[in-house]
Amino acid sequence: MSINDYTKAEGVSQLPSDETEKQLFIIEQLHEQMQADYARTGKKKTYHVVTFGCQMNARDSEKLAGILERIGYAETDTEDADFVIYNTCTVRENANLRVYGRLGQMKRTKQRHPDMLIALCGCMMQEPLVVDKIRKSYRHVDIIFGTHNIFKLAELIQTRLNTGKMVVDIWKDTNQIVEDLPNERKYSFKTGVNIMFGCNNFCSYCIVPYVRGRERSREPKDIIREIERDVADGVKEVMLLGQNVNSYGKNLEHPISFAKLLQEIEKIEGLERIRFMTSHPKDLSDELIAVMGQSKKICRHLHLPLQSGSSRILKLMNRKYTKESYLDLVDRIRKGCPDISLTTDIIVGFPGETEEDFLETMDVVEKVGFDSAFTFIYSKRTGTPAASMENQVPEDVVKDRFDRLLKLVQQKASDASARFTGSVQKVLVEDVNEHDETMVTGRMSNNLLVHFKGTPDLIGQIVDVHLEECKGFYYIGNLSE
Repeated sequence: MSINDYTKAEGVSQLPSDETEKQLFIIEQLHEQMQADYARTGKKKTYHVVTFGCQMNARDSEKLAGILERIGYAETDTEDADFVIYNTCTVRENANLRVYGRLGQMKRTKQRHPDMLIALCGCMMQEPLVVDKIRKSYRHVDIIFGTHNIFKLAELIQTRLNTGKMVVDIWKDTNQIVEDLPNERKYSFKTGVNIMFGCNNFCSYCIVPYVRGRERSREPKDIIREIERDVADGVKEVMLLGQNVNSYGKNLEHPISFAKLLQEIEKIEGLERIRFMTSHPKDLSDELIAVMGQSKKICRHLHLPLQSGSSRILKLMNRKYTKESYLDLVDRIRKGCPDISLTTDIIVGFPGETEEDFLETMDVVEKVGFDSAFTFIYSKRTGTPAASMENQVPEDVVKDRFDRLLKLVQQKASDASARFTGSVQKVLVEDVNEHDETMVTGRMSNNLLVHFKGTPDLIGQIVDVHLEECKGFYYIGNLSE
């Protein structure tokens, strides 16, 4: 029974046709039901969201939490809650195995607490074989949905409560963007803001375009309005999110470049810092470099995934740039933004990678001197072209290369990070240090962590810190007088 069918059967008012209004209407219905339950039992229902994967997923989880908070659920920090959501990732097979492990444990929890609800969403749910497995082997799951329709959470909850049956709602793709639904930020002073969804690049090793769909950009006015609201609510730093932010705006009715969007966002009064990720090297323009070089708000940090330093392997990966063009791009970035910190992603053991190919990657790391690098062993993902490629690299060879690369990355990153020693830098204080409650932890513009003596009242403030000692990937400092 659909929600519309249910409203007719129960004599409930017809749902609004506008999607945002419709979801807000259902949220209000659930809220009234929750209030009635609370009045009867005296117990407020709780929720817990478990997030796997990238910052896009983290942002999606904030939206899910916002909907649940508006319905009337209260957040708890354990999975022994009335409503548990697993927001899944499927970039690597290990992520899938972790989810199955959690679901196995939750079967016992649900036997003790039969009225609890368990939901699964995110990238892993966009794989038909996964959904089939959950339907058959994990019947205690109540709701399954994917990456394209998280805005429907309230509607899916209502359907589950009305029917008493497992609800599965997976969309293969969409061009729909639903604005202005609730979200619950993790931090009061910083937040992520989606500027686009999906990916058109189809790197041969990557499952993302198949589970996130094609690129679709939000209208600039909607992005600006969201950030203005966030700033009015205390936000000082935004992270603009997209699978490839450099291709933002190309599919809009009135196209606009990512660089021009940044210029508009920079005009927002009260906003102090702008970050973004991820940038695909093939689309990073000279216009963007110029805007970054002139900006007073864009952070001095650029994440620029390399993946491989071998032009031959890059072609097999369908990355659409070469070793030489990547190095040329780095040179242009550093000329335009001399104080920039560069970070990257690198895959070791892609099918067909030879020792010569690997040494090309080592050469790029040596020449660029990244401030940090996320290094990964190639993970075969069913459904991607690379999964069926010949010449899969033996595990022992991959492990040896990975260790060699990691050693070089750490050495170069330590050298690069240490260049700020003795300087005074602005730091956005994020939290009390988890190892020493007399210290606080924050981030510099270049994304490096800094630990220094301070009190909790500094959290959310941007303060001047003298950097005393570099510890490789973080600094120990003192609050500057």
